[in-house]
Amino acid sequence: MITAAPTPSPSRPRRIRPLLAAGAAVLLLSACAGGAPPPEPSADASLDRFYQQQPAFEACEIPVPGADPVAGECAQLEVPIDYEQPEGDVAQVAVFRIEATGDAPIGSLLVNPGGPGFPGIGFAAQMAQAWAGSLVTERFDLVGFDPRGTGATTPAVDCLTDAERETDAVTASRLTIEGVPPLVESCADSVGGVDALAHLGTRDVARDMDVLRGVLGDEELSYAGSSYGTRLGAVYAEMFPERVRALVLDGAMDPHSGTLERREVQWAGLQRSFEQFAEYCVAQGDCPLGEDAAGATAAYQQLVRPLIDEPLPTGDGRTLTFDAANDAVVTAMYSEETWPVLVTGLTRLSQGGGETMLAVRDAYHGRTAEGTYPNDAEATLAINCLDEDRFSPQGQAELMESALASAPFLDPGTEIEPVADACEGWPVEPTLGFPHATGIEGLPATLTVSVTGDGLTPHSGGISMAETLGGSLLTVEGEQHGTLVSGNECVDAAIASYLVDLETPDAGATCTR
Repeated sequence: MITAAPTPSPSRPRRIRPLLAAGAAVLLLSACAGGAPPPEPSADASLDRFYQQQPAFEACEIPVPGADPVAGECAQLEVPIDYEQPEGDVAQVAVFRIEATGDAPIGSLLVNPGGPGFPGIGFAAQMAQAWAGSLVTERFDLVGFDPRGTGATTPAVDCLTDAERETDAVTASRLTIEGVPPLVESCADSVGGVDALAHLGTRDVARDMDVLRGVLGDEELSYAGSSYGTRLGAVYAEMFPERVRALVLDGAMDPHSGTLERREVQWAGLQRSFEQFAEYCVAQGDCPLGEDAAGATAAYQQLVRPLIDEPLPTGDGRTLTFDAANDAVVTAMYSEETWPVLVTGLTRLSQGGGETMLAVRDAYHGRTAEGTYPNDAEATLAINCLDEDRFSPQGQAELMESALASAPFLDPGTEIEPVADACEGWPVEPTLGFPHATGIEGLPATLTVSVTGDGLTPHSGGISMAETLGGSLLTVEGEQHGTLVSGNECVDAAIASYLVDLETPDAGATCTR
């Protein structure tokens, strides 16, 4: 039975720069409230109280790993849990705004980092630093928000204890037919009931984005989303095409691909990235995967498969498991900048030391030195339960077989048996639908940015997204996942030109990493 091969999230961005720094958190400071934008009526009068609210923005600072904190304004946006019952329970969406530095701001630029369970306020702070002094920060208020169910937004999904997260309970999908019951009960309890659990999907978040757009006083939405954030932007365009000003979609998820097809493509992308890493490793000399990159998959399996039965003690009371080792490698596939760290980790593993690999795994999951975890893994699960296709136990086994055939470096070499879908018992069926964002009329020009060597959201998905939306495609030659905070001058210039002047790159435009 396979219980140890991780299923990587389809859309995780690089969590941090540098990789091994601690995760960001919100630090609110007491201060006077900022000015309120003019209210906007909604298309549905029953929602007017949400569109016309005036959140009390207060001065705050958001820590950024490895850098100074970013000052801005924080507030809570009230949105209905169920848009069909606007008089019912509400959620409080955490919002962070950094005002434009220039005298002639265009409006707000909403940003999303992906996940889908990642909070967005820390990402806005990262972008403010990455784009400091650019036309984007001069002409736009940068606005990050924690989507419903995530981060500092309430209610937030919290299905597992820190002890359960330590055992990679979500990653390993240990829900067997006769074993651990589905997570629906504990997830529902964390958000106040099944009604809230049924409204955490992308379509509800897109509606929240439109409320935020209206509350901020923008007639049209300007948006930049990475990874899963491209799905969120595309769904917003499908639901509110007349309210779109500009969409930057970075590291796009293919809107035509269902769960099985997309994961097959993603796992194949991870295998390709691993093989590229192996060539790099061999070229450095003394590679722990051997002297021939063609044998790297077998060499890696030989290194990590013993961890299935005998996890490696790391000297701090913890152990490096097979799951944790795979998570570390998948993390390094996000960017070639982290490949030297992975070489070090694999070298230490070959010498009997697992501390470096475990540190990379911890960075991926946002584990603190005290052993606490954020809720992004559970939020990702809950959102995916409303977005993704679901599978029978036999279908789960077939999915795993297909995945491991596409990415054999992750194969534990053990028998695959049927397991229950982690979303078994969810209160509603998936609400996203595939394909989506097709045949949109009246949509202005969009910009999709796609990296040729992106192992998490392969380049084919970026091509498909641009074609589906009838927009422009900027191709980036390189080995990494996403570009929004990578500091690529060519990419940054193209994005700034598009966001500020609505000028898209020429057909076939390419940047290099």
